[in-house]
Amino acid sequence: MRKSKGYRNTTRHLMRKHTRDKGIRPLDYLLRDFNEGDTVDIIIDSAVHKGMPHRRYHGQTGKITKKQGKAFIIAIRQGRATKQIIAAKEHLRLSRSVIQQEN
Repeated sequence: MRKSKGYRNTTRHLMRKHTRDKGIRPLDYLLRDFNEGDTVDIIIDSAVHKGMPHRRYHGQTGKITKKQGKAFIIAIRQGRATKQIIAAKEHLRLSRSVIQQEN
């Protein structure tokens, strides 16, 4: 039988949480507010399955183009192509490079 190549194949270490990050999440992720044009990093939270982008985009940075329901559409450059990724806000955070430039 052939090995399965499912959606979360080979993500044991990629989606692993560190010991201190396990358990109940702090509520700040509910209070986060993203607007169109914000630069965000895609950091997958393995505890939340809804709105999870593909593992290929973990760690990528892009701009929010619009809101779609509870999720956001993010434009990411991959080589010459621009990809549009749909992700829930649990898997997004403001880009650290943008935060450092403001300070």
